[in-house]
Amino acid sequence: MADQDLAVALSAIGLIENRPVLVVIGGASLISEEDLQRLQRLFSEVLAPLAQELGLIVADGGTDAGVMRLMGNARDEISGTFPLVGVSPVGLVKLPDDETSSTELTDLEPHHTHFFLVPGDQWGDESRWLARIASQMAGNYPSVTVLINGGSIALIDAMENLRVHRPLLVIEGSGRLADEIAKAVNYPDRERRPEITELMEIGEITLFGLEDSFTQFEAILKKKFLVL
Repeated sequence: MADQDLAVALSAIGLIENRPVLVVIGGASLISEEDLQRLQRLFSEVLAPLAQELGLIVADGGTDAGVMRLMGNARDEISGTFPLVGVSPVGLVKLPDDETSSTELTDLEPHHTHFFLVPGDQWGDESRWLARIASQMAGNYPSVTVLINGGSIALIDAMENLRVHRPLLVIEGSGRLADEIAKAVNYPDRERRPEITELMEIGEITLFGLEDSFTQFEAILKKKFLVL
């Protein structure tokens, strides 16, 4: 799909106006209960309020799991009005009110405002689309990717977003992929997977510690969105 066609498709679901975009990627697996509670606060006290304050569009994978559920719940908790856009493979998700859908399909997160269902029947098929759609929605406005936890699909998401020159903010201490990247950044001389080396060579990566001040995290994000 050409960029012009993508713009038409976004317009058809009401996303006409370019705005700064926050892309949220990752998971929420194998996280301790204590860290999960802090993550929930990160969404409800920083990410969702900041999206509301700055008039951002937030984009993620759209399913009712992991960071996407946290984002949806946070938007609902603060009664947010910012667009929350889910990008998912059409062959893997259950459409609302579709009683004929297979029980093996994944539910969409109910607090998202828009969904863009893209071709594909495997997780990861949506990754390039998510990056492209975020760029299309942002236009000339800044956009940022935040990685929390995550596994193999989040690695694809991170690469695709870096390839379109979107800076990556990694939440160190959130586990799995995020911590693997943080370790590679902090200890560049240590051995690491080739995929992580490739990721580090593609674009800009910034770390934020999950245990650090939320005020500091907000300041980092505002700086990336050029709000001084």
